Amino acid sequence: MEISQSILEIGTAVPTAEADVYALGASFFISATGWRHVSYPDDASREDQRQAIVDTPHRPVTVPGPLGKLIEQMMICNPADRPTSEEVCAELRQGVPG
Repeated sequence: MEISQSILEIGTAVPTAEADVYALGASFFISATGWRHVSYPDDASREDQRQAIVDTPHRPVTVPGPLGKLIEQMMICNPADRPTSEEVCAELRQGVPG
């Protein structure tokens, strides 16, 4: 999310571990539901996609069980509130269904 915002605001972004966690959460979301975590037309430009990611409320995470809870945590808006990649891996090792 912050990557999209930075690209819109200044034209560039520096990847971070927190942004990677967000992106992985969004990947889990689409893999589990078949839906992007935000709605935008399939033919939307990259700029429109980024604007939707920044401005549009995210779809509710309807994935049941531990994976759904993990996805929600990974896509929290504030990067500092997301789990670390190490915490995500630990959760997955503890039995989030795969």
